[in-house]
Amino acid sequence: MKKSGVLIFVIATIILAALCIYLGTRLYVVQNELTQLRSQSEEAMAFYNMYGGEGPDWDDGSEYTDMYTADSVAVSRRDKSDEAVNSGKGSSSQEGHLRKVYLTFDDGPSSNTGRILDILAEYDVKATFFVVGKEEEEYQALYKRIVDEGHTLGMHSYSHKYNEIYRSVDSYADDLSKLQEFLYDTTGVWCRFCRFPGGSSNATSGVDMHEFISYLDEQDITYFDWNISSGDATGGYIGKDAILRNCLTNLSEFNTAIILMHDASNKNSTVEALPALIERIQAMDDTIIVPITEDTEPIQHISN
Repeated sequence: MKKSGVLIFVIATIILAALCIYLGTRLYVVQNELTQLRSQSEEAMAFYNMYGGEGPDWDDGSEYTDMYTADSVAVSRRDKSDEAVNSGKGSSSQEGHLRKVYLTFDDGPSSNTGRILDILAEYDVKATFFVVGKEEEEYQALYKRIVDEGHTLGMHSYSHKYNEIYRSVDSYADDLSKLQEFLYDTTGVWCRFCRFPGGSSNATSGVDMHEFISYLDEQDITYFDWNISSGDATGGYIGKDAILRNCLTNLSEFNTAIILMHDASNKNSTVEALPALIERIQAMDDTIIVPITEDTEPIQHISN
């Protein structure tokens, strides 16, 4: 009887341990699924805000309450032409020239700008920064450093307030002119490149985006969208591995690849992904990383 009791106890202990392992494994799987669902939910809400809301508001003049959520936009929702869909596509090896990759950062400067610049310097890579207007003293050196280290300085908007910027062409012009003058006073550079908040394919503007584009043409300013998104525009958390995957999965399809990323205090994953992203791109055949210049072929979601 004593041996039988011990045997039953051992069997029960084994069963209980196995059950605990099984339940623990299931709990881990469920937690991961919940995390993914939460992330997808946040991205869906961000996407809704992009195409149904009024856009982000300025938060105390230093950062944003939310970034524009253009992470799912590859081509214009207003322009479904083959030209827009296939912009920049083609095999670089077949056409006998280098694939050009442009790393672009929106919304800076921020507390992460210095880290981004350090990484770019380490790999001897030049990028493009579409900046906003921040007059605080700690940001002045960052605008200058972007220029001094050979990166391209581009305009995003001064205020980043969608409901004001896209109210009318005059409102957009006032905002962009203010930023252009501010950057000239700060860095000595008269910017000729810009990126619309939300991209030219945004559906927030109540004014036809062609009107804003016509204004830019009159001012001899070239706007740039993107054909690859890192996905870091979402208000929810996105890990560095997901950013790498988003940037690299379709990169080989393009001769001209303009990658959308963000320079903001809450975009640490973007900074963490940057070294590996640069290394992977530099390891690709017939591929170089370059900043936007006058010779860059624009990627534009909306055609004139």
